[in-house]
This record gives sequence, C-alpha cells and structure tokens, in this order.
Amino acid sequence: MSLSFNPDTVTIPSGHHIGGRFVDLPGEEIAVLRPSDAQPMGVITDGGQAAVDLAVVAARSALATSGWARMNPRDRARVLFRFAEKIEEKADYLGRLEAAGSSRLVAGTITGDAVRTASVVRYFAEYCDKLEGIVTATKADTLSYTRREPYGIAGAIVPWNFPMITAAWKFAPALAAGNAVVMKTSELTPHSLLALAECAAEAGLPGGLLNVVNGWGHTTGAAIVAHPEIGIISFTGSTATGAAVMSLAAQSGIKPVVLELGGKSAQIVTRNPGDMDAVATRVANGFMVNAGQVCTLASRLIVDRAISDELIDRVIARTKAIKAGPTWDETTTFAPVISARQFDRIDALVQETVKQGAEVLTGATRLEGPNEGNFYAPTVLANVSRDNVGFREEYFGPVMSVTTYDDIEQAIAEAQHPTYGLSASVHTQDLKLAMKVADAVEAGMVWVNQHGRDPEFTYAAGGWKGSGFGKDMGRAGIEEFTRQKAVWINYL
Repeated sequence: MSLSFNPDTVTIPSGHHIGGRFVDLPGEEIAVLRPSDAQPMGVITDGGQAAVDLAVVAARSALATSGWARMNPRDRARVLFRFAEKIEEKADYLGRLEAAGSSRLVAGTITGDAVRTASVVRYFAEYCDKLEGIVTATKADTLSYTRREPYGIAGAIVPWNFPMITAAWKFAPALAAGNAVVMKTSELTPHSLLALAECAAEAGLPGGLLNVVNGWGHTTGAAIVAHPEIGIISFTGSTATGAAVMSLAAQSGIKPVVLELGGKSAQIVTRNPGDMDAVATRVANGFMVNAGQVCTLASRLIVDRAISDELIDRVIARTKAIKAGPTWDETTTFAPVISARQFDRIDALVQETVKQGAEVLTGATRLEGPNEGNFYAPTVLANVSRDNVGFREEYFGPVMSVTTYDDIEQAIAEAQHPTYGLSASVHTQDLKLAMKVADAVEAGMVWVNQHGRDPEFTYAAGGWKGSGFGKDMGRAGIEEFTRQKAVWINYL
C-alpha cells in the first residue's frame, strides 16, 4: 500500500485543546505553512496568558475530581494503555498530519513516529506501579523511608523538529507519575499534538489532564514557565532559549527545569572503522537526517587522515544521491527545512563560516526541489577552525564540517566542545578504542558504530554543559516528573 497522500485532504484540527475538548480563544492569528510548498496548513491563535490560565484551571480541577495522582497506579496505567491503543488506531491520520506540517517524511511518520509515540506512552504506563522509594538504615524504634510524589501540574514546551515523539517524551512520563500537563506546541507544527490530545480524550483520559495550547514562545511559552501553579518545566529547544526558560523559572518560584538543548556533536571515524560503504552511509545519515534538524546532529566529522579522502568522497557521493521532494511523497528521501526563516538562518551561518576561512566541499546553496519548498543542499565544509563561527554555533541544518587527525588523543581533544556536550559517536572495530573514546568525550550520550538515538526508550537521553540537564526517556525520564520526600517515624 502506498504511503503517499494529498496534503489537501488531511483534516486539520483547530483551536487549543483544554479540559478534554477543543476551545477557541481570541488572540493574534498565526499562519501555519507547509514546509514542502509554503502553502497554508491552517491558522492558530496565540493563546498567551488567558489560554495558560484556563489550562491550569482545567488541570487543577481534573486532578481533584479524577484522583489521578491518588488512584491505584495500575488503574492509571490502564488509561494510558488505552491512550496508546488509540494512537495506534489513528497512526495513519497522525502520520499524515505530521508529514504534511513538518519536515518529517511520510515514509517515517506513520510506521515510525506515530507508532513510536504510542510505544512511548505504553512504556511509561508500565512504570506507573514501579516508582519506588527506599528504606534507609536508622536506629532502633525508628523507620526512615523515601517516596516519590508528582509535582501536580507539569509544563512542557515542545520543539518543531520531531513534534509527536518529543511531546510524548514529556507528557507520557508526567502523566504516568500522576501529574496533569499543560503543553505548548511549536507555532510551526501544532496540529499533530492537538490531534494527540484528542486521542487522549477519546481514550478516556480525564479531561484537563493533558492540555495543549498554541502560541508564541515569548507569550504562551513564557506564561507556562512563569505560572505559579505549574511545578516543573520540561523544555526542548535552543540553548539561548533554554537559558531564558531557566532564568524565568528561577524568578517565578525556583521551580525545577529539564532542559534538552542544542549541540555540535562530533563523530570520530578511526583508521579501522569496518566496511567503508556502511560507514559512509552512517556518517551521511548522521548529518542529513530530517534535513539536519536534529539536536544530536553529527555536525562535525573527525576522521583519521589515512582514510579521510576515501571516506569524504563516499559521503559526498551520498549527498548527490538524495531525492528532494514533498514530505507526503513516499519516494522522497530528503526533506525541506521547516521554514523560510530557518533556511535563511542556515545559509547566513554557512556563508559566514566560508567568509571566515572554511572551504566548501559540496553544497552551501539552495537545493532545487519542487513546489517552492525550503530545500537546503547537504553541505560539507573543510578548514573550519575552532575560532570560526561555524565551529561555535549550531547550524540546525544539513551541514557538516570535516577535520582530520593523526592520533586518537588528538581526535578526542578535537571532539570536546567548549559550549556543548549533547552527544558524540565513534566508528571503529576496536572495542578498547571505542570504550576509551566513550569514557573521554564530554557528552551526555555516546554511540558506537551509529549516530543517533535508537528507537528504544530504556536509556536516559540528555546533555551536559550548554546542551542542558535532566533526562528524557528511561527510568530517569519519569523520575524527573517526581519529587522525593523523606519520611522519618519515631515509634512511641
């Protein structure tokens, strides 16, 4: 069965989703455009403080009337299992909605993103009855133990590059831990998250436990962060915006934040990486996937000088073999970037990198694609010095710089970034060398013989340094949405 579809036939949800239903509120209108052809997808309104206040009231009421935090954890899990099943039932619709309105290709949104979103919900549902405390050693006639409790209302601010899956990393553990959620979509990709909220309502999640509001970051997003009844914030986005979120959270109650921010991730290729065709494919995918709009993007290739020419030639050949096209065409292999503004930002940074001494090996220009889409050519640069703006700043586009090395210590030193520490990878057949690199690189995630997150959800993902703190996924991902209480009992 073909996955291709006509984007004009997809039903577009509208309004905010608050208290278990769609709600229209006044506010500045924001046009949502399809990245593939710049045609209108729909219109949302900036909800601002009014939408957030209404969502918080709905969340507070839902927690009180449903007993969500106090109910038997297995009953909470049953509701979330039904939510996951509803997502799977609507995977075709959700995947088409995601593909039409984002840079995600339909070949990966229906069987990939939508189904994986359901899997994330199911994974965290299984944690509902596994949030355990510990009993600590005390003197005779006393008992000391800890327990984990929800914050009450969690705030989530979701990016536009992987809308459904990153949203699930936040709302699924928050709900499983017993919280209600107020979540802001990106103004560029709101519709699939609104549809997810409707799935939750249809599955029987009490109205008000998952609220989705639309708007700008500086209005609606800021209102979520600053709201006194929202106890924790989970944010994914740029490092600069993450710093602003942390500052505002500190000013409005010293509330905790979970930040998954930017990166300048390196992939090291050693002299003995294995099959060169396979390595070249992994390296190319590492910086071209999702048109380069990935926080963990492998934007820096550090390759042994002895194999550098051969590997670079093979990688460049793969940049020429792509098929750019609309995201709703299943034969498309390379997507547009999300917006004209993002295209201009990428190009301006590339041109400045070149002006400061970098050499263009391929790309650095608009890629001719159909329908006026925002297609930026896969770009490989050489001679990007550590004082070049292209080394310091994140492109968030399909751009990779190449550096060669003569010994592994030099490669490790080159991989360290003064600002970022999100991820890194090493391609090698030498396990001892792989472990050496994994231990030495200053990054929150390190992969061996791949670059990018595995579709499993059992490991905790997050960055170091300017790439943020706190974790998505795994046991740590749900514990972020709980606070630990210590109890001491003195027997009378």
